[in-house]
Amino acid sequence: MCGVVGLFLKNSKLSGDLGAMTAAMLAVLTDRGPDSAGIAIYDPAKAGKVKLTVRAEAGADWDALAARLAEAIGAKVKVAPRDTHAVLKLAEDAADDAFHALATIAPEVTLMSRGEAMEIYKEVGLPADVTARFGIAGMSGTHAIGHTRMATESAVTTVGAHPFSTGADQCLIHNGSLSNHNNLRRVLKREGIAFGSENDTEVAAAYLTHKMAGGLGLGEALDAGIRDLDGFYTFVVATKTGFGVLRDPIACKPAVLAETDDYVAIGSEYRAMVMLPGIDTARVWEPEPATSYFWTH
Repeated sequence: MCGVVGLFLKNSKLSGDLGAMTAAMLAVLTDRGPDSAGIAIYDPAKAGKVKLTVRAEAGADWDALAARLAEAIGAKVKVAPRDTHAVLKLAEDAADDAFHALATIAPEVTLMSRGEAMEIYKEVGLPADVTARFGIAGMSGTHAIGHTRMATESAVTTVGAHPFSTGADQCLIHNGSLSNHNNLRRVLKREGIAFGSENDTEVAAAYLTHKMAGGLGLGEALDAGIRDLDGFYTFVVATKTGFGVLRDPIACKPAVLAETDDYVAIGSEYRAMVMLPGIDTARVWEPEPATSYFWTH
């Protein structure tokens, strides 16, 4: 049992409250998953810039890392530390070089996410504690998804926490269990996709990334997942421009959607959304099984 939440803003006037609302939604679902928690938040960088979110053990010298990386790639790197994580900001044309250089100059650092808009923060611990560590409540943006985990098939570690990102500005969270993830992992490895954990959710994230890299849109990739991903699941997947929701054909994992003129929200349970503005007049429904839903800016 895990908890998933998501918030897609239609009204930009709410952007400054995105982090606070998402953190509050996630905290409500603490009893669904006390092992680890994480949030992916989307706030577009300046034109021509990208962001790499990285993690190291407490006490890392982030300024020194930024300086070493800048020297290695011959480009300016700005750093914004947040507890065990930091966001490295650099020119878009230097992103690939930085991605590959990190593994050489800082093998102790784990890449959490990369892209023009996405930042991922996740750690072992309760949702309220994790979001407080990173100051999520003070963050702004266009949309966000969050997860609180009860581990069932892999270790309780930061690398095993959700969200999982396997492509630029793409990530996924999941409540459920996939039965064919080992076979899919082997197939995707042959396609050149690397994995950082044994978690089945990372396989689902990589599958969708692979499908979208092959030319499918988010909705089409979700539809393909109905055919190829076996198990019980509620998926919430996010991209630079929006997010999508998919439940398995039996739909045994709970999910509730709410939509107003200002936002679209998802939670494993309705109680995760009761604090949202205008929820009393929102259209509220349970997503249908084997049906993909997605919203984009």
